Amino acid sequence: MFFIAREHIKIGLPKIQYYPKIMGQYRYSLEKGSRKFICPECNKKRFVRYLDNSTGDYMPDQYGKCDRADSCGYHLKPSIISEWRSPRPKPRRKQELVFIPVEVLEKTLKGYEQNAFLQNLITRVPFTFQSGDVERVTGLYYLGTVCKGYRAGAITFPFIDGDHNVRAIQVKQFDKENHTTSTDFIHSIIERYFQQIGKALPNWLKAYRDNDLKVSCLFGAHLLEKFPSNPVALVEAPKTAIYGSLYFGLPDNPKNFLWLAVYNLSSINYAKCKELQGRNVYLFPDLSRNGKSFALWRRKAEELSQQMSGTTFVVSDLLEKNATEEQRCKGQDLADYLIELDWREFRRGYEKYENDVAPETSFFIADSKVGGVSLDRIDEHQENHERLESSLFSADPLLTSVRERFSVNDYRLWFNSIQGVSNEINLMPGIKVYDAAAFVTGRLNHIKAFEGCREQGNRNLFIYQLQLLKDKLLEGDMVFG
Repeated sequence: MFFIAREHIKIGLPKIQYYPKIMGQYRYSLEKGSRKFICPECNKKRFVRYLDNSTGDYMPDQYGKCDRADSCGYHLKPSIISEWRSPRPKPRRKQELVFIPVEVLEKTLKGYEQNAFLQNLITRVPFTFQSGDVERVTGLYYLGTVCKGYRAGAITFPFIDGDHNVRAIQVKQFDKENHTTSTDFIHSIIERYFQQIGKALPNWLKAYRDNDLKVSCLFGAHLLEKFPSNPVALVEAPKTAIYGSLYFGLPDNPKNFLWLAVYNLSSINYAKCKELQGRNVYLFPDLSRNGKSFALWRRKAEELSQQMSGTTFVVSDLLEKNATEEQRCKGQDLADYLIELDWREFRRGYEKYENDVAPETSFFIADSKVGGVSLDRIDEHQENHERLESSLFSADPLLTSVRERFSVNDYRLWFNSIQGVSNEINLMPGIKVYDAAAFVTGRLNHIKAFEGCREQGNRNLFIYQLQLLKDKLLEGDMVFG
């Protein structure tokens, strides 16, 4: 006797599942009583597991239902296909991975003058990068361009494994603010092209489509052998890895991070991370509503540390602690935070430190312990800023007055009236302004973003810095171009 279960839409199980009854009851049922387990989705102890009524044993950990229906809703039912419908097929032999030919990759390594993402880095972002650094990071990660046709001008992010096999090539289009407008993959674009012209697909593409997973390695995995001593920074998206490299310095210095990406939130796993064996790994999860992303990566880091002895995983919670509700809802990442700051402030002082991690690293790593290792240097820049802000705005009535009467529009108009500044400006201890226009734009954007918010970020500090810069210019200490 059988009944038909409803479709389990969330994880894409077949539309029809059959659950045989055994002696008047269903083969599987949720456990009765008050006992709860940790939910694999929300990490709360509100999970009821399925029992196999024929044996009385629990089904594997993933089968069960979270009773937080509104905020989580996880429910995975066990299923057995009825034997009378058709015999079970023999298990398929594990398929060998098919890789993208290197010739396909090589065809993307050009057209950089029309690559919107890379051109933004050297011409449009608030603090533009040196073209040499952008060229260097482009070469290290084999960044490329879709030169014509569908997705023309998009950047390509290749996922190349430790044996230099091209596992996947992600394609992303960006607007003038370097925000993602569309996402694709090179194999899908090629397939679409052949379908449009009515020709058969290349043999490699026919085989490649059968890969169970397309993105099956870390972005930047091919660099692990080249830079064996660097600590590893692990983020979700390739874009964030590129920004990290440009801000914190390229991995030529063994104290610098080697920035890698997993592809997306849920794709961090042992299969990808096993190449990190023996390394010090620092994870920077994106923001999310209710801290779901941070909780997931924290749990994954604990699992990986148990599977990979001798490997340290540290999860940064700085964004999690300092984010506004709006930033959480938008799912902002490390790149969104960095882009408003001057990258030159992150490149100084390596010679003063003997630690394995460069001093700039502590700007984003809070005291987080995974795998038996703890970081003691907690966010030095943040502490300094808070201390400085407190001393400036609580003790000096004049500066307090500046903060109260500050107008973003007035300051923007005033600084726009300045034709240009040719000298570097020693603004205050530890801060030198190299590009006054970019410095002002970045500070004003940050101040504007926190207007009316309960959280103030570095708003008050940046107001003080702009007033200080204005005073220096009015004093005539600078040379105008």
